[in-house]
Amino acid sequence: MTEERGYYRLGVFVFVSLVVLFGALFLLGGRSLFQSTFVFETYFNDSVAGLEVGSPVRFRGVSFGQVSAIQPSFTEYEWDVPVGKRHDYIVVRATFSQSREWIERIRQQAQDLVKEGLRAQTQWAGITGQQFLGLDILDPAEYPPLPFDWKPKHLYIPSAPSGISQLIANAQRFLTKLDKLDLQAVERNVNALLQNLNNKVSELPVAELSAEASSVLTDAHTTIGHLDAILTRPDIPVLLRNLAQGSGRLDGLLGDPGLKRTVDNVADFSDRLRRFAASGELDRTVRRIDDLASRLDGTVQDNRYDVRAIVQDLRVAADNIRTLSDNLKRNPAGVLLGGPPEKVQFPGKSQ
Repeated sequence: MTEERGYYRLGVFVFVSLVVLFGALFLLGGRSLFQSTFVFETYFNDSVAGLEVGSPVRFRGVSFGQVSAIQPSFTEYEWDVPVGKRHDYIVVRATFSQSREWIERIRQQAQDLVKEGLRAQTQWAGITGQQFLGLDILDPAEYPPLPFDWKPKHLYIPSAPSGISQLIANAQRFLTKLDKLDLQAVERNVNALLQNLNNKVSELPVAELSAEASSVLTDAHTTIGHLDAILTRPDIPVLLRNLAQGSGRLDGLLGDPGLKRTVDNVADFSDRLRRFAASGELDRTVRRIDDLASRLDGTVQDNRYDVRAIVQDLRVAADNIRTLSDNLKRNPAGVLLGGPPEKVQFPGKSQ
């Protein structure tokens, strides 16, 4: 009985240990076995040093999966292709472990995302951090897909060169151009330029230039002294105060509502005048005045003799009025009442 109980306890311990072990494995990563997966692949035409299996896959910093395979293209698609005709790309596969609904949506929209510019590139998490596979929306015309002759086993997402790769490529091109540069010829040209510059400097009239510079400095010093004397005059503060007062008055005038109304009225009158001119009434009014002037000129020309007689009669009437005025001044009673009555001769009286 004791031996059987020992076996029984041992079996219970092993069973509990296995349950705990499987539970820990499930919590640490076993749940991914029950999730749907989505696999895509991309091809790089340059080095992917630093990228490893298990590196995270991120879309603009958000992690979605990890790198599942990295291998040359000839081991996957080009075994039967002659060596001289191989592309020698690096095939990188990545796996997303998400919900079934999420995976289905990605499958449906993947091609549209690629057309819009979805690209994969190797990126660094900081300057010296871990390298990961990054996804981003880039210009599809600037980063077209790489040419290849095989059918991808998974969804193909084109790649884009990483910033580090572009920097290294630019540095290599610069070093190549620097190697082709004739440094000896550059040195000779620089020496010749310095020699010509020394010759030109030695030909300069240093004494005359120094005297002219001294004269200019003296004149500048005199001008500054005159300016100081002007600024220290007692009427300068008064002038500044007057300017400040004038500025304040001008601000008050500009802020006066009456001025704004006047400006608005002038603008309104100008607008009305512009509309009046645009409507053609101004032209018709000018033509009417011109026609009236022509008619008046014709009337005066036709009756110029009658006008002359009327003017003469007016002159005579004016002379008579002037005479009457003089008589009124000298003898107002005589003018108003007339002269004395004539004498009456009665019968029977002797003369």
